[in-house]
Amino acid sequence: MTASKSATPSSSTNSAIHYRVEIADLQAHLFKVTLTVAKPEALQKVSLPVWIPGSYLVREFAGHLQGLKAKQSSRALTTSQVEQLDKCSWLLHCAPARPLVLVYEVYANDHSVRTAILGDARGFFNGTSLCLRVEGQEHSVHELEIMAPKAKSDWSLATGLAPHKISKNGFGRYRAADYDELVDSPVEMGAFWSGSFKACGVPHRFVVAGAAPSFDGAQLLLDVQKICETQIRFWHGAKKPPFKHYVFMLNAVDDGYGGLEHRNSTALICNRRDLPRLGEKKVSEGYTTLRGLISHEYFHTWNVKRLRPAEFTRYDYTRENYTQLLWFFEGFTSYYDDLMLRRCGLLDNAGYLKLLNKTINQVMQSPGRLVQSVAEASFDAWVKYYRQDDNTPNATISYYTKGALIALCFDLSLRSATEKSTTLDEVMRTLWARCQGGPMTEDDFAAALLSASGRSFDAELASWVHGKTELPLKELLERHGLAVSEEPAQLAQRLGLRVTESPGVVVKTVLRGGAAERAGFAPGDEWLGIESAKTGWRMNKLDDLLLYADTKNKLQALVARDKRLLRLTLAMPAAATTWRLAIKDSSLLNQWLSPAA
Repeated sequence: MTASKSATPSSSTNSAIHYRVEIADLQAHLFKVTLTVAKPEALQKVSLPVWIPGSYLVREFAGHLQGLKAKQSSRALTTSQVEQLDKCSWLLHCAPARPLVLVYEVYANDHSVRTAILGDARGFFNGTSLCLRVEGQEHSVHELEIMAPKAKSDWSLATGLAPHKISKNGFGRYRAADYDELVDSPVEMGAFWSGSFKACGVPHRFVVAGAAPSFDGAQLLLDVQKICETQIRFWHGAKKPPFKHYVFMLNAVDDGYGGLEHRNSTALICNRRDLPRLGEKKVSEGYTTLRGLISHEYFHTWNVKRLRPAEFTRYDYTRENYTQLLWFFEGFTSYYDDLMLRRCGLLDNAGYLKLLNKTINQVMQSPGRLVQSVAEASFDAWVKYYRQDDNTPNATISYYTKGALIALCFDLSLRSATEKSTTLDEVMRTLWARCQGGPMTEDDFAAALLSASGRSFDAELASWVHGKTELPLKELLERHGLAVSEEPAQLAQRLGLRVTESPGVVVKTVLRGGAAERAGFAPGDEWLGIESAKTGWRMNKLDDLLLYADTKNKLQALVARDKRLLRLTLAMPAAATTWRLAIKDSSLLNQWLSPAA
């Protein structure tokens, strides 16, 4: 482990597209961008993406762009020469082949990993939020120059882009082979903590913004190094990975969680309480979750950034990009993220099974699994998964969680019911070789299954991926050393409700087919209390129902809806259950979960 060092600048060449990013107003959260196009067309179109790859929602980044102006040879283009075509694109009427300079500002005040932020504590941006695309020149070399803020002499910069000419703290010029690489390389700025390590000989840097004084950076580096080395060996054995360096950028906040993958970096956000702490030997549940997130985003370096849907061979930044394969790219990554923690020794069998158990119950408690297949859910991600509402659990299924269980089913089926002994690991490597680490289709996956196992899995693909029937989880898990039992579900699940309890009990979701739906509950209801034969009782928490209800099968629920008081007759349901996994045969289980698998 060493302190990070700046790369040696490459030799100077002229770039066709050059962006200069500087701080316009720190307190107003404004970046200033100067874009120089060396040889524009007479009618040059520029546009800002409407979405960022990896996050399947039209986010309208151009809504934060303001004050666009253009000039050639120090002469400003007139208003009529700068024509806005639609919400995110402009047409410049200019003299061809003479440098065109555009200047604009971007408002940046979003803590998420998907956009941009600029404030007193840090700066961060994705190119999709700041960098106009010069249409027709997307494949040219793009240069990004980031100016050091004069008012923040202690700030440094981190990015996955190749440095061209930079200062010791990282500010200066970077190069991208094309627009795709430019916007696939986020930038972190600030007085962040920084550490580095090598995984299988490849330099990795980890920067953390917003950490508390108790943060144990050395422990984080040790753990992440194990994750990275395990995954590199998973894909390549003793060979090198398809990147020369990698950067983790983590923003620690009071309340936040998420990540977004990139080709040789990832942007992460977590609760700062979940970071490892100095002198604390016990691994917290939050830190386990953070390590799983890191493992997930790093696995994406192969599974979606390189091996990716054929529909994503070239991104269309102007509209939704549809695919039915997110169950594979997000779901299989979700299967391997925690499994990699087990294989590198950061989880034991019990810890891994606890996480798997949680995923199984999340899927089993979602009525939408019987409504949409994961292939359909993948295609509808733009309008369902990324636009969730109170009916989402009833209308769709998460391609993350059910996709992870489909990966589990393939893995356990391959291990026990094929002509030659194999695993999903071998299928993934076969697929990588077949597609040369590039675009793939479902047919490619089917062919890799056949090649690795010696038999067709077409029936399973039809049932598990395109169907809505239950997965054969119990049978497969019991065959590999686990006992599956059922235990009483929590009260909310028994009633078919999801609620918040601060303040009072407010209904968030009414699950399809449950007792609450039959009683007439609706999302947004405030459940005030219940009436018994002799008196009424106020409820502060849902569990108060068990305290105050009598032994009758029905009770009167008092509900406030749109300022009206309602009485709903609730029939108490029969006991619902959830799954609990337990180890039955350790030797069988270890054949699946062993770090040497």
